[in-house]
Formats: sequence, C-alpha cells, structure tokens
Amino acid sequence: MRASRYRWMILGAATFTQAAAAFFVQGIGAMSVHLQRDLRLNTTQLGLLQSAAQLLPLAGLLVAGRLLDRHDERWVVGIGALVVAAALAAGSAAPGYVSLVVVLLIVGAGYSAVQPGGSKSVASWFDASQRGLAMGIRQAGLPLGGVLAAFALPALATRFGWRSTLVAGALVALSGAVVFMTFCRRPPDRRPPDRRPPDRRAVPAVSRVRLGRLREPYLKKIVLSGTSMVSVHSGVGVLTVLYLHEVASMDAASAALVYVAVQCAGALGRICLAAWSDRHRSGRYACVLTCLAAVIIGMTVLATPVGRSSVAACLLFVWLGFFGIGWYGPWVAYVAESAPPDHTGSVLGLAMAVSQVAIVLAPPVLGLLTDLTGSFAPAWALLAALTAATMAATARS
Repeated sequence: MRASRYRWMILGAATFTQAAAAFFVQGIGAMSVHLQRDLRLNTTQLGLLQSAAQLLPLAGLLVAGRLLDRHDERWVVGIGALVVAAALAAGSAAPGYVSLVVVLLIVGAGYSAVQPGGSKSVASWFDASQRGLAMGIRQAGLPLGGVLAAFALPALATRFGWRSTLVAGALVALSGAVVFMTFCRRPPDRRPPDRRPPDRRAVPAVSRVRLGRLREPYLKKIVLSGTSMVSVHSGVGVLTVLYLHEVASMDAASAALVYVAVQCAGALGRICLAAWSDRHRSGRYACVLTCLAAVIIGMTVLATPVGRSSVAACLLFVWLGFFGIGWYGPWVAYVAESAPPDHTGSVLGLAMAVSQVAIVLAPPVLGLLTDLTGSFAPAWALLAALTAATMAATARS
C-alpha cells in the first residue's frame, strides 16, 4: 500500500487505540450516579477515582517521551495498552473503593505510553498542511471512547454490577493494543530511532528541552493553556451527570445521554478545530485562544441561575464539550510543531506531564469545593476564573 494511503491506516489505528485505552476511565463520569450509590461515595471520593488514573502519568509521560525518542512507538504504545487491559482484568475482582483506586493507578501507568506515542506516530506520517486535521481526528479518540463508555458502562453497571464494567474495559483495551501493534509502521522516509547513549556534549541541550525552560514563549503558552483546559475537561467529565441529576432534576439515564452528547461534541470539536487551525492565518494557538474564550462564556453562564434550567444546562454542556474538550486537537498539533527536531516525543511527554498535574488535582478539588459549599456554582466560577487568567497571560506572548 502506498505511503500516502497507508498514513490513513495509521491514523485509524492510533485513533482506535486511543479510544480503547481511555474507554473505562472516560466512562467514570457517566457511571457517577451508580458508583456513588453502590460504593457510597461523596463527590470528593468520586473525583479521586478520576484522579487515580492520572497520577502515575505525572512521571510516566516523561519516561514514555524518552522511550519514544529511542524506540519504535509501535511497541511502546502496544505494551502500554496491554498494561491497561491487564490491570482492568485484574480489577474486576476488586472488593471495593480502595482496590479500585489501586487498579486505576496501574491503568494510568499503561496509558502514559498511549497518549504521546499515538500523537508522535500520527505527526510523523502527516505534513504540516494536514497535521492539524490528523491530530484532531486522532485526539477525538478520547471523547469517542467516552461516547461508547457512556452508552455501555452505565447499562452494564445497572444489569451486572460495577465490576462487569472493568471486564468490558479490559477487552476493549486489549483490542486497541492488538490493532496498534498490527498496523503501526514507521514512515518510509523516517530513520529508525537512535538507541545509542546520548553524546555527553549534547546532554545540556536535551536537558533544557526536558526541563522545559518554561519561560520560553511557546512553552509558556503550552503549559498554561494545557493546565487550565484540562481542568475544564476534568470538571466537565466528573460533574456533568451529577449536576444534571441533582440541579437540573434529570434522571440518571437522561443525564448519561446528555453526557454522550457532550463527548460527541468534544470529538467533533477536536476534528473541526484542528482542521481550522491548519488554515488559520494567525496560527494554531489562535484557535486555542478561541476555545479559552468560549469556555469562559460557558462556565460563567452555567454558574448563574440560567444554568439551573435543564434545557439551558444541556446546551451549555454541549457547548463546553465542543470547546472545552475540542481544544486539544489544535493544542497538541501546536506542541508537536513547536518541539525541537528529534525531540518531539520528549516535548509531547513534558507538555502532557505538566498538564497532568491539573488532571490529577482538578477532580478532587472541584468535588471537595462542591461538597463543602453544597453547590456546583463555585466549581464553575473557579474554572472560569482560571481560564480567564490563562487567556490574559498568553494572548499577547
């Protein structure tokens, strides 16, 4: 098969693997009512479940970045997805909340390789004229996994109990590993990774990349925008169904269907916004700024009495899904193109690892704020303020 055609096969495999590896974790929000009831959790504990899967990637993404610079992503990603599958399969015997947290910690370790590895593979097969679109399609795998999970996991939890959802997650992750290892190849014009120990004279330059030099304009934009927007994504993921159920007075099944629509909007946003960034005269980061502005508007309105209406809340969450999840497509393309030559994996790993701090902290912090105040409005207001501060700090840099 010609390389120009095979790249779409690579994109399809990377997208499917992303969706498969993220399937179970993306379904936690959709199962929030079931998990709270069956495991007797408060909102803070529910947020900690979401954070558990994101904790080990704080270091794991940096390790994965270095591995990807020296080894074929086919095996790095494939083994990572297998770790996800094995952990979820073992977790189906979990006796309760604490053991489920441990399982999700291991899942996060495996997923550390899937996220930057798939991005690097896609970036290497597509040139700048289509890289944004390709990255957007690939990154749509995350919300697409959430769509499938929101359909399947609550129904499984209702009929067979929450442990059955881990079995389903294991089988889906296993299929992702098999697909990626079967179809992933290096582009014909890309040389094999250099497995030699790095030249000591080059170590300072490489270290500067890995340490980030966060005062550099492009890294400042990457870190600040990534941190604020993953917080928004986490907040939408963990609180949407609970908000619709408790504030907008929707039943759990209807709230889960709205969550499906939110994830669909996010998948569409990742593709459309990334494709737009390929043609935007002001560059990819201008598209990220648009997403920041849209999130500020949506979160601000959601924190007002208007957000208590079921119709308004549904529309606002779909809006936030499109921009608050869709931002990742142009953002990750911007990261990949900003990286120094031969260090794409390291910079992707660094950017995702720094953002991972917010992914870990945001769900329990927002959950605790909701528990302490008895209202969701402070959580929405905090996210709006964080996003506004980021927009002000990066718009002119």
